[in-house]
Amino acid sequence: MKSLSIIFLSAIISCLHAQPFSLPELSHPYDAYGVIDSKTMEIHHSKHHQGYVNKLNKAVKAESLEKKSLIELMLYASYRSKAVRNNSGGHFNHTLFWELLNPSKVKSTDEQVLKTIKSKLYTEIVNEFGSLENLKTKLNKAAATRFGSGWAWLVVTPQKKLAVTSSPNQDNPIMDVSEVRGIPILGIDVWEHAYYLKYQNKRGDYLGAIWSILDWSVVAKKYNLAIKDPLLLTIEKEHWPSLMEFHKVLAQTFHPAEKNDFKPLRTRSSELFAKAILLKSSVVPSPLMSPEILSALSRLEKQCGALDKSVRKNAKNKVILKKIISVHDIFHEIQGLCHD
Repeated sequence: MKSLSIIFLSAIISCLHAQPFSLPELSHPYDAYGVIDSKTMEIHHSKHHQGYVNKLNKAVKAESLEKKSLIELMLYASYRSKAVRNNSGGHFNHTLFWELLNPSKVKSTDEQVLKTIKSKLYTEIVNEFGSLENLKTKLNKAAATRFGSGWAWLVVTPQKKLAVTSSPNQDNPIMDVSEVRGIPILGIDVWEHAYYLKYQNKRGDYLGAIWSILDWSVVAKKYNLAIKDPLLLTIEKEHWPSLMEFHKVLAQTFHPAEKNDFKPLRTRSSELFAKAILLKSSVVPSPLMSPEILSALSRLEKQCGALDKSVRKNAKNKVILKKIISVHDIFHEIQGLCHD
């Protein structure tokens, strides 16, 4: 017979990858979590998380994204609708959170747990933060200072280092909108619905209590998986802020011009040129560095300069359209090289 932990892990994996997405079962009854009261657990799991699942399934169907995995939906969050971005994050974040909570965890210090299982994670924690207690303090600070709703995270970065960060709403470090990118191996929910019935406005008390049921052996397993996960390389390739900034301006000028609305392009051509200059001078992610990428960046800058010059000379719309199409084509050439 499979152990409960294996069954639970299988359910987690199924919920994350299969469409339609589904609500994972908890490893314990609602009333078993102690520092989190039964009613909060019930509402949080069966209402809030179920709501994210329902809305996500509805959104991916409406937008013909049924073939995308949850990771794919989140990776390109900046290109997704609010419904997909918010609810894919909500589903992933809560699934991770439930997996970390274990009121039946071994009754010894968290440090002893990590030492006993001879986890590489413990060594990395000491190297990066000095001690496990220092890490907890840093995570608590990230959680306490997250304004409004959101999450605090312990992340494995593409460089396979540990980092602490926080994100608003249901964003997470996998998403291309995140300042710190990587694979989250620990997440703390600081939405008020996670603690308000028991702790009211005392978020700090909730943060102090949550550690008593957070299972570091699970975090260690997630660390071991994360450092070997090809997703880290994908995230590193996708994390190119200057490319995202250029794309934002391009999208806001090119698409109106396609529909014969040239006002955005004529008023922002210099901004687009400036973004192209910044992009060319930016640090290209190491997995993407190639002569082809560098050549395309130079051509993009040159073409944006030519476009801006034509706009400033008040060239005809058909001339402007031809040049912005050329800029658009070069940009997509760069995107193609990024995904090869």
